[in-house]
Amino acid sequence: MNYRPSRRTRRLAIGAAAVLVLAGFNGPALYNFASEKYHNYKINQPEYKAENGHWKIVDIPEKYRINTIHAALLQTGKVLLVAGSGNDAKQFDAGTFRTTLWDPVKNTFKNIPTPADLFCAGHTQLPDGKLLVAGGTQRYESLEGDVDKAGGLMIVYNESPDKAMTLKKGTRFTGRENGKTFVSNANILVPRAEKKTDPATGKVTVTPKSARVYVESPKKGKQHQTGTQDQYVVEGLKGGDRKNIYGIAQKLSFDKKDFQGIKDAYEFDPVAERYITVDPMGEARWYPTLTTLEDGSVLSVSGLDEIGQVVPGKNEIYDPDTKKWEYLPKTRFFPTYPALFLARDGKVFYTGSNAGYGPADKGRVPGVWDLSTNEFRKVPGMSDPDILETSMSVLLPPAQKQQYMVLGGGGVGESGKSTAKTRIADLTKDNPRFVDGPDLYEKARYPSSVILPDVTVLTTNGSDDYRGRSDSNVLKASIYDPEKKEFRDVADPLVGRNYHSGGLLLPDGRVMTFGSDSLFSDKANTKPGEFEQRIEIYTPPYLHQDGERPELKDAGKPRKTVRLGGSVEFKSKDAASVEKMRLIRPGAFTHVTNVEQRSIALDFKKTANGLRVTLPKDPSLVPPGWYMVNAVNADGVPSESTWVKVPVSASAETHETTAESPPVTPGA
Repeated sequence: MNYRPSRRTRRLAIGAAAVLVLAGFNGPALYNFASEKYHNYKINQPEYKAENGHWKIVDIPEKYRINTIHAALLQTGKVLLVAGSGNDAKQFDAGTFRTTLWDPVKNTFKNIPTPADLFCAGHTQLPDGKLLVAGGTQRYESLEGDVDKAGGLMIVYNESPDKAMTLKKGTRFTGRENGKTFVSNANILVPRAEKKTDPATGKVTVTPKSARVYVESPKKGKQHQTGTQDQYVVEGLKGGDRKNIYGIAQKLSFDKKDFQGIKDAYEFDPVAERYITVDPMGEARWYPTLTTLEDGSVLSVSGLDEIGQVVPGKNEIYDPDTKKWEYLPKTRFFPTYPALFLARDGKVFYTGSNAGYGPADKGRVPGVWDLSTNEFRKVPGMSDPDILETSMSVLLPPAQKQQYMVLGGGGVGESGKSTAKTRIADLTKDNPRFVDGPDLYEKARYPSSVILPDVTVLTTNGSDDYRGRSDSNVLKASIYDPEKKEFRDVADPLVGRNYHSGGLLLPDGRVMTFGSDSLFSDKANTKPGEFEQRIEIYTPPYLHQDGERPELKDAGKPRKTVRLGGSVEFKSKDAASVEKMRLIRPGAFTHVTNVEQRSIALDFKKTANGLRVTLPKDPSLVPPGWYMVNAVNADGVPSESTWVKVPVSASAETHETTAESPPVTPGA
């Protein structure tokens, strides 16, 4: 049988030969120069781009460069880039918190006033198009040896059934026995005591209530630490308050102090382009996951609390209408930044992916969680289960198939372990379990996966070791085809990315990647790393094909609200060539976690002027909010996105389309 090499194989072979010829003429000293020069020439050729895509670094003016930790695509087509203090303790101490708004079409930037340190917060898309951001940083960690003031947990009790007590940040507590004074680092509200009267005996029972706060000595030195439990008097209180309000603390020492979270929550308004304060969470959270549920409410899970401990299973629900939070009645523990997806029947699927804090033997097993009963059904079969931390999880397109892929990952904490494995679970099966998929391009912690409108998934970057240690960044990218169940390598990214990095699909079909926070910048691990502030744009192969891409326009000027089960029409002169219609939820990415993104297959019919699409009826498949709509032709080339809004109170039988707002084109 005659073998004919592919176009790509021939091009690579020709390229290699050309490099060898150059090396022969110019000598070994010029080989690297010639090779790099030819590589740059090759990757910019139309044929190469059409098969592999192309990367380009964004030009960012210096005053807008930030340590991007979080990124979210807004329904205006702009991207919110959030640094907070940007993992920079000096910026934290100075109270310098940054957010930048980027228009990827015009490549313009705007600095946004940032109300708190949103570094390591959680975020999710709300039904009205705002972005909920909750949690962040109250205190940076101090490693053992760097702690210069004794500190730790103070539990403050209230024995008064008549009133609650608010103690402001800076409240002083002095030990009755040890005489040592400690100062609180946050405001706390101590609820009033619970008073009950026995109807049979008339006996009154008062049960004290409590609140927790981190305290530390106002003075440096080992002599200020404590070793035993003591009761503490609250300075400034008088009369009955002085008796009823007191603190209890165990050891207040120089042990390592972990990061501490905040309770603050905000909605970012993409039209007004500002943060709006809403009610705080019940728990302080640093490294939490926020997941939008089928009714538009938001689940908030895990994170480090106000004293640097993983929140012990106290999970909350945010109501976008009342702007308030309520605890779930029962607890369930997860490590920080758990990958929690809204799944079929309104349940929540935990893939096992997470990003950092929590015991190695608790809360790390994948499973399906029923919030109404707190039942957790484990999903077995995960290979390399001990190296799931810093893995990426994605709901493969189309979302109707309920297939979830976990890619790469590493060992717990600062472990150097990593894996190239991918694992896939199909939740439509009666007894779902993970099975291995094809391997990723290399072993990788922190890979970033982005769903593309042509029903494939781009995965890029990562590092073989913890935070790129020993110069271990992986400069590779692949596209996974869920139908063929295979990866194909595409153009290599220009920038290495590991911890604090991510990627998002843009409305025009391109992909942005951001961030990276290496510990060191050299193989010997002797030079401190610098945060990667550059943004890179990947233009996929489908945007380098010959011919025009499909056109998709609103049938009327206003953007549309489309109810579940409802239909909407779009104008298109290319309707005859369209093979697929997709509804894509805009992403919100941080710390290898983007539980927002999903691509839903749409039923459609061709009309005289274009296309009529119908949304599914299942609210667990299409949680409320703004979505991008894409038409994909027979060559796999997608249209630019147009936007629709899926409301909360959708009736499956209502097939109406209503005007929503003035037209907003991507980037406007």
